Order: sequence, then structure tokens, then C-alpha cells
Amino acid sequence: MNKSLLIILALFATAPSLAGTPRLDAREHHQRARIHNGVANGELTRPETRRLAAGQYHLRAAEARAKSDGVVTGRERARLQHEANQQSRRIYRQKHDAQDRG
Repeated sequence: MNKSLLIILALFATAPSLAGTPRLDAREHHQRARIHNGVANGELTRPETRRLAAGQYHLRAAEARAKSDGVVTGRERARLQHEANQQSRRIYRQKHDAQDRG
């Protein structure tokens, strides 16, 4: 009985987490790289960079809330994707506006 219980626990420990969001994690990483690139190229001003960084923080916090119960539902995943889409548009708009870090 104990051996079967240990085997089951070992399988659950090695199985990928149901709450994982690898696509969103990769997307957040790419968006952070876009922001850093904008700073390096002078496309983003300091206030723009601060607002975009706050948006990234908000996205990570929403992801943490979705993962808090151990499962990211379809609705939560859709909401996270929507927020990531909005953040991506903000990054694009700020990088391509007429303001430069002079």
C-alpha cells in the first residue's frame, strides 16, 4: 500500500503543473525585451518606461492571482491573454509615437 502511494505521489510531483502558463511566460519575457530595446534605442522616455513596467507588473500579478488556486481556468487564461494583448499594443504605441528620449 505504501509503495503504490509513493509511486502516485512521485508521478504527481514530476507531472507538469496544471497552473503553468508557459506561453504567457514567454510572451511576458518578449514584452520585457521590447521595452528594454525601446529604452536602449531611445524610443521610450522615462515616464513611458515606468508606465510600461507598471503594466508588466500588473500582468504578472494577474497571472499570480490566476495561479493561486493551482489551476488556470479557460476564462482566466483568456483574461490573461486579453491583458497581454493590451500591454503589447501599449508597448507598440509608445515605441512608435513622436516622443524620443532626446
